[in-house]
Amino acid sequence: MSTESVGVRIYGKEDLRLERFELPEPADDEIVAQIVSNSICMSSHKAAEQGADHKRVPDDVAENPTIVGHEFAGRILEVGEKWADQFEEGQKFAIQPALMYKGSLDAPGYSFETIGGNSQRVVIPKEVMIQDCLLPYEGDAYFKASLAEPMSCTVGAFEAAYHTPPGTHEHVMGIKEGGNTALLASCGPMGLSAIDMALYGPKQPERLLVTDIDPDRLARAERIFPPEEAAEAGIELEFINPNELDGGPDSLPQYVDEMTDGEMMHDVFVFAPVAPLVEQADKLLGRDGCFNFFAGPSDRDFEATINFYDVHYEGHHVMGTSGGTTDDMRLALDLMGRGQVDPAHMITHVGGLNSVVDTILDLPDIPGGKKLVYVGREMPMTPLAELGQRAEEAEEPLKSIYKELDRLVKRNDGVWNAEAEEFLLSRDELKFGLEAE
Repeated sequence: MSTESVGVRIYGKEDLRLERFELPEPADDEIVAQIVSNSICMSSHKAAEQGADHKRVPDDVAENPTIVGHEFAGRILEVGEKWADQFEEGQKFAIQPALMYKGSLDAPGYSFETIGGNSQRVVIPKEVMIQDCLLPYEGDAYFKASLAEPMSCTVGAFEAAYHTPPGTHEHVMGIKEGGNTALLASCGPMGLSAIDMALYGPKQPERLLVTDIDPDRLARAERIFPPEEAAEAGIELEFINPNELDGGPDSLPQYVDEMTDGEMMHDVFVFAPVAPLVEQADKLLGRDGCFNFFAGPSDRDFEATINFYDVHYEGHHVMGTSGGTTDDMRLALDLMGRGQVDPAHMITHVGGLNSVVDTILDLPDIPGGKKLVYVGREMPMTPLAELGQRAEEAEEPLKSIYKELDRLVKRNDGVWNAEAEEFLLSRDELKFGLEAE
């Protein structure tokens, strides 16, 4: 078994390198695996921005670079003797990167030299195994398992919400079933997963308000989740651009007051680290309302004003969640496996390993949702909506490949799918690095 890999490693601030490197020989308590797909998270951009200042990136990363990417799926190549009774060669898997091994924040995709999603081969260390974070996957497409990690973050946020019935100190976990939920700045990839979770997860609200100030993102979200379909399930779903309200964003609390007959929101989630948005969310809460600041800011001094009178007298809860637990990820995989939630709508771009460095560094300036990488392939990071145009402009073999991918995606209402993945992985012309050898 070769111990070489080709992948993207971080050496410091904005210093990502696509390179070939040696992996250590696996120990008896480790597993060798092939990574097939990895979706790129804004957290990877933040790690690239901050380098060793990031709390998950080691201080000595300049001398001992780590592999980037934590939303990945693959198949097992070689099983160490200690785990031979639990795993087998050829098995598909996903990984929960939030290990919390002995309380540490170290995580695959940030902290380890041997494992990360943007590497064609990895050695899965004992920490992953001890924490039971290697999760078997039996789905029909690798990309769904890659998206199980971001979906688990949303699952965790919805599970961590809580409410206290009047006259008790009992914490009833989860969003308020049959209540009012608002998702603010929620038409990006994580926001879309939250809409999916609100509509089809274990608990559903009676009213769901989704806001965003980007008209294109808002329109796409409404196409993916038609209010008419939500109404059939008994949920009043509304998409709002606060800038288009009479009175602008400041009038949103009044709008919500009228929408809910004065009840206001039981659960509010914020998906962008913007102080006015936090302050707006605070004003939308009703009695015993729970506010989750889901968006992780890069600025350690990020501040916003909230009303502590209402925290005391109206029982407002203010919290934040980051990442998901292994149980959250199992629930995400289960919901996807049963077809209750579908993460495919989060994907707007597909590319190969050669596109990773620029995509991570430029991520805030690239519109759309999730950028999906097939790490054994060479292909520019390509918007799904432009596959047809790229087919007209490209030379062979990309010309034919773009044309067929465009057909497969359009046949699925513009959404990435298992058949498109199977076709892409079948094209030997795109094999890259170790896969081409």
